[in-house]
Amino acid sequence: MDSFDDKIAVITGGGTGMGRELARQLAAAGCHIAICDVSDDNMAQTKALCDAESPDGVRVTTCLADVASEDDLLRFRDQIMREHETDCVHLVFNNAGIGAMVSMIDGDRDTWERTFNICWYGVYYGTRTFLPMLIAAEEGHIVNTSSVNGLWAALGPGIPHSAYASAKFAVRGFTEALINDLELNTPHVKASVVMPGHIGTSIVSNSGKVLGNDPKEMTDEQVEEMRAGLERRGLDLGNATNEQIRQGLIMQGESFRDDAPTTAGEAATIILDGVKEGRWRILVGDDAHVLDRMLREDPEGAYTQDFYDRLLAATDWRLGNLNS
Repeated sequence: MDSFDDKIAVITGGGTGMGRELARQLAAAGCHIAICDVSDDNMAQTKALCDAESPDGVRVTTCLADVASEDDLLRFRDQIMREHETDCVHLVFNNAGIGAMVSMIDGDRDTWERTFNICWYGVYYGTRTFLPMLIAAEEGHIVNTSSVNGLWAALGPGIPHSAYASAKFAVRGFTEALINDLELNTPHVKASVVMPGHIGTSIVSNSGKVLGNDPKEMTDEQVEEMRAGLERRGLDLGNATNEQIRQGLIMQGESFRDDAPTTAGEAATIILDGVKEGRWRILVGDDAHVLDRMLREDPEGAYTQDFYDRLLAATDWRLGNLNS
């Protein structure tokens, strides 16, 4: 697909981050946009940006939908068919996701499953829902967002990450399996898996809102549970008050967004260039490339302290800033 002009793109999680930037860049290229998100306010901001930056005639529509619900995505599909007056789409970006450092062993089951269901079933349901519309187009492309945690199922020693990593490995495997499936059965539709490193998005802050632990709204009981979890991981909080912990969590989310080595706009450009070039495997960010190389060189050592130390030395993993 060498041009996005007059195509129709579906983007889940289009209210912020990479989803918003994909919508902006595609709209500016003359592509019609249909986004869904769980925040009407965020989608309204995305739509306003797209409308201001796109050529006349580009249509941008929004739909409130939870990607973990197949019924919501089917309603989103029906709205697209009605508002865009079409039975086909050309691009589907299964982008929506949240993150949670929650353990399979001693973590909250609802949080684990909510994280997994959004990050995995959002991609699966999105593909199931829109594949017939892609097949109906003259050319189509599915772009599924995995993560470097679809390469490496960890954030580092002492940090449980099984829900998110399991979902992102599933997205990666599913998309790779689609390549042959599509080639055999509907060769005009392609698939790509995106594996971003640390990208400057609001995923940390948004995840807290979706999972009911937004630092701005956390009760003292929730903060105490957070304190206990952090201390179990070896973090000494000293005499920090509950309000200081809340503020620290807010700053952590802002730092993840503002101090990232790759902006959401840069990530969107890399992704769209990959689609144009027909690449099925799209790594985003220097940290993603470094981790990919290290895993290929030492797969057996991937979950050792030595591997993590070398990763930090190569990328300063916590901030994603490349040192070498």
